[in-house]
Amino acid sequence: MAAPAQGESGRPGQQALDLIARIVAAIELTPLVAVHSVDRGGRVCFWNQTCVQLYGVAAEQALGQPLAQLLQPQQRAAEHAAALEQVWHSGRPSPARDWQLRSAAGRLLWVYSSMFPVYRGGELQQVFCMDIDVTARRREEGALLSVGANFRQMFEQSSDAILVIERDRIAELNPAALALFDCADPGRMLGKSLADFSPLRQDGGALSAQAGLAMAQQAHRLGNWRYDWRYTSCGGRQFWAEVLLTSITLDHEFLFYAVVRDVSARKLAEQRLYLAAQVFENSRDAILLADRGPSVIAVNQAYAAVTGLSPAEMVGQALDGERVGIEDGELFRQIWCAMQDQGHWQGEIWAQRRGGARYPAWLSLAAIADQQGVVSNYMLILSDISERKRSEETTRHQAEHDFLTDLPNRVLLLDRLSLALTAARRNHSMLAILFLDLDRFKHINDTLGHHVGDLLLKEVAARLVKCVRAVDTVSRQGGDEFVIILADIGGIDQAAHVAASVLQAITQTYELELHRLDVTTSIGISIFPDDGADIETLVKNADLAMYHAKEGGRNRFQFFSAEMNAQIVERVAFENGLRGALREGQFELEFQPEVDIASGATLGAEALIRWRHPQLGLLLPERFIAVAEDCGLMVGIGNWVLREACRQARRWQEQGRPLVVAVNISLAQLMQNNLAHSVAEALEVSGLAPGLLELELTEAIIMRQGGAAPAKLQALRALGVGLTIDDFGTGYSRLGHLRDYPVDKLKIDRSFMADLAAEPGDAAVVTAIIGVARSLKLTVVAEGVETAEQLAFLRQHGCDRYQGRYIALAAANGAANGADADGAVAAQAAEGRVPAPGGAPGSDPRV
Repeated sequence: MAAPAQGESGRPGQQALDLIARIVAAIELTPLVAVHSVDRGGRVCFWNQTCVQLYGVAAEQALGQPLAQLLQPQQRAAEHAAALEQVWHSGRPSPARDWQLRSAAGRLLWVYSSMFPVYRGGELQQVFCMDIDVTARRREEGALLSVGANFRQMFEQSSDAILVIERDRIAELNPAALALFDCADPGRMLGKSLADFSPLRQDGGALSAQAGLAMAQQAHRLGNWRYDWRYTSCGGRQFWAEVLLTSITLDHEFLFYAVVRDVSARKLAEQRLYLAAQVFENSRDAILLADRGPSVIAVNQAYAAVTGLSPAEMVGQALDGERVGIEDGELFRQIWCAMQDQGHWQGEIWAQRRGGARYPAWLSLAAIADQQGVVSNYMLILSDISERKRSEETTRHQAEHDFLTDLPNRVLLLDRLSLALTAARRNHSMLAILFLDLDRFKHINDTLGHHVGDLLLKEVAARLVKCVRAVDTVSRQGGDEFVIILADIGGIDQAAHVAASVLQAITQTYELELHRLDVTTSIGISIFPDDGADIETLVKNADLAMYHAKEGGRNRFQFFSAEMNAQIVERVAFENGLRGALREGQFELEFQPEVDIASGATLGAEALIRWRHPQLGLLLPERFIAVAEDCGLMVGIGNWVLREACRQARRWQEQGRPLVVAVNISLAQLMQNNLAHSVAEALEVSGLAPGLLELELTEAIIMRQGGAAPAKLQALRALGVGLTIDDFGTGYSRLGHLRDYPVDKLKIDRSFMADLAAEPGDAAVVTAIIGVARSLKLTVVAEGVETAEQLAFLRQHGCDRYQGRYIALAAANGAANGADADGAVAAQAAEGRVPAPGGAPGSDPRV
């Protein structure tokens, strides 16, 4: 097996790798500090290169051995053991101390040693010891104490800062002290306490003044006392110093002799090494350190948790693929060679825990070089990325599947369809795309709520999956649209069979909570290669076929054909022309008069839109209103009609004929929250009085608004305009609702006027509507009046006004026969029928 490709620097683990590499390099290669650690049993767990050089004991000889056999205190052995035990007991670092030690190699030396606890998971795991070789310093101090009469010369020429403290005040200091504390003038220090050159508190939190007093007491009791202290120079610079405070007697008075040495670099190294130990031990990633062998010299606790291999099983063993968890030895050799060539390697692998469990892992390998550039160690980081992989898989699934039904969404559908098309081309086979849309799903959402709609979609998805094979794909595109890919079908009859099965499955009764629903669907089918050679064409043609299935009566499936495409092209061109008509001013208005039956006076006119098509001529609303509703143009067209009608009514008013203009309001306009604002704006721009404008709404439109209808109608009524219910008698509202609506007028639908004599039922409906209107004190208007007999019937039963073709016929008859009564009435009514500029009166502008 080939080695995985080397990862890029931006991949997971690279930053951690760099950080750990720097830290480990600091532990291994620092010339200042010898670092070793022991476990609770006192056995050595870590032994860096400086330990090898200082004590003369190789790392492989030290690891796993009792520390007491490697380093033996020559003085105060019990005190040394007690100091180490105190760290284990208290869990706190020990104060730095000088110890004289003899190593297993026979070296006798003085070290300045600090002990630090290292925790993992809240439990103390190891104690790290950081040792500084101070043998030379101890010799200098011994010589200094023996110089006797030459003390003053040594005092002045010493490179260490020396101060004499008398009664807690600086009585004398040497030039090195002035340099260390950045003071050009001795007067700035003489007579002051050393605490004056300290921050308020030391790092442990103790007040400097109180801690300084405790140090002096220790020196007085023991003769001398060594400790680390943080000072502030005269220039404000803070630095760490090692202080040797010696108590002396002069003329029967106690003095203190302080030798102060700047150890800021050493403290910084200690802090970095302590941080390194904490990071190494507490890292969640498994970390392994190896020597040049390569043999394992240290592993952290996480290594055991990730791999199942304990430190005792790893330390001292040769580093190979088995101990990393890579079963394929050849693969590990390739990774190792790549790391040696580049100095580092990282990549994703499959690893194996003790016990055989496999897991995805991110492996990082790096070579660590010494100051001469020679590789001294290797570091390996192994991260268990199982959780990340699961998270990525979950994220990928969510990105490719519908949140409601868990079916593939459009993204995954296109991917599956691309693969299916590639296979079909290669195998010269057929595939089918079924595009489904539930019939009247919006009505279910509007009446029963989206919760029930969601339950229905889930059940539909479950039924669709059962209708297809495992190699097929069922996808939800959004809303109530679904797409099925039938891969590698034998012919169109197989697609028809699946479509029929889907229809049968969908039409089975649904029991959703307390509701029983009967649902149908319309299906469009396109076939590769006959109906398209690419994804976009096939999906578009299946969608088009579905549209024709709906047009053909719903609850059926329809195969795509070229004729369908021609029709859709025509439809698209018509839609584009409709958009251009609004933009280019191709619409016109005609006005149908509304005549008072009793007096024959024209009281108003209804605005009726026409489209003067550049190629098709003057088109009536029945040709284009449905298309305008489908493509979302009704609000724009309705607002245009509203503005133009108000302007025309204003012109009539200026001509001395104040006629009320009536404008039909569409459902799309009523659904807009700013309808009242649009009406107010049209009135303001035209200068028309609100009382000369009426808004007509059908029962069906009002009922679609549900409980929001009364408030919206009240907002319109507050403007001062009139409100009319159009086509009354054809809707499904209860008559009681009329009391909730602030309407002024009812219009009897024209369908009831056609057969008043032949259909007694229609006459009864008209009579009933007139009665209802009178009881509610509403004006009633009959539409579609075409004969004198119809007008006579309305007059007999108390109808107030009428509209229709009879107005024009009566006007013409009156002009031909003289001043008969009906002719005179019609003539007066005809005067109110005024077309908008550019419009021409037709025989029946209402149609």
